[in-house]
Amino acid sequence: MAEPYLTQLQQILSKIGPLITGNVTLEAKHFFSGAALYANGKICASLSPAGFALKLPDDARLKLLAEGKGTAFRFFPSGPVKKEYVALSDAILEDKQFLKELLDLSTIYVAG
Repeated sequence: MAEPYLTQLQQILSKIGPLITGNVTLEAKHFFSGAALYANGKICASLSPAGFALKLPDDARLKLLAEGKGTAFRFFPSGPVKKEYVALSDAILEDKQFLKELLDLSTIYVAG
């Protein structure tokens, strides 16, 4: 069940071009019923039936929520809100440049 999400995540990453990594090692792999992008072994993004979510610093996450570009994220419908994550809107997923900027920020935030 998770295989399509891993393939989809890898396709998203290939479409936006290389991320700013510095000394950060990135790895995409299966995660529960979806896939996750790991930065130095820590999850910075996930793609699953719950949507595409990024772990972001408070200011960036709150701005996305306030602008309606993201929603509070839960891995499971009845689960708790993942406080550092935001589920991205479809509009962001279509905007390759903005998505890349957010993924760069997430990678740096998690690995930092």
